[in-house]
Amino acid sequence: METVFAFIHGFVLALGLILPLGVQNVFIFNQGACQAKLSGTLPAVVTASACDTLLILLAVFGVSVAVLSFVWLKLALLGSGVVFLVYMGWVTWTSAAAVETAAGSENWPVRRQVLFALSVSLLNPHAILDTIGVIGTSSLAYGGSALAAFILACVLVSWLWFALLAIAGRAIRALDGSGDVLRLLNKASAVIMWLSGLYLLHSFGAAL
Repeated sequence: METVFAFIHGFVLALGLILPLGVQNVFIFNQGACQAKLSGTLPAVVTASACDTLLILLAVFGVSVAVLSFVWLKLALLGSGVVFLVYMGWVTWTSAAAVETAAGSENWPVRRQVLFALSVSLLNPHAILDTIGVIGTSSLAYGGSALAAFILACVLVSWLWFALLAIAGRAIRALDGSGDVLRLLNKASAVIMWLSGLYLLHSFGAAL
């Protein structure tokens, strides 16, 4: 019974953390909308999911204690996050929705997808702090098979969610022949990133 409860707890907890529209979600969704084939999004989906899996494992097995214990490390993450989100917002704002042709300008090759997915996953302090502060500390309530079930549930959410985001982006592309919806989504996504940057800047000031 404890193992089942741990799995449900991990699944719901991870889903709550991953649902808000953030940099990772925006990138995966846009790749689903812009790639010529759904299979073309696999490098982005797999890389983002693998990075989340790595962060979850690191959080559960002790890194959370180190990050939450050292103020300077938290400040470094927050400060770099502000710069990162401002830059990513600009990239998203200026990018065009590639719906005119199947091989549009945003039909990114594998290498670029992987590198970008790595950056939005591992250089996003908001995601790192959420994973460490919430999943890492929540995992302390479990041990043995219950802990394994908790970790499995958290990891499963990431893989399922990013795959569904890519599929959703593909569906929007099929319905949006003019590209107006995708261009609007790009602008909205950029604004969300900048607002997230302002929130991190406020958090940075409060932590000083």
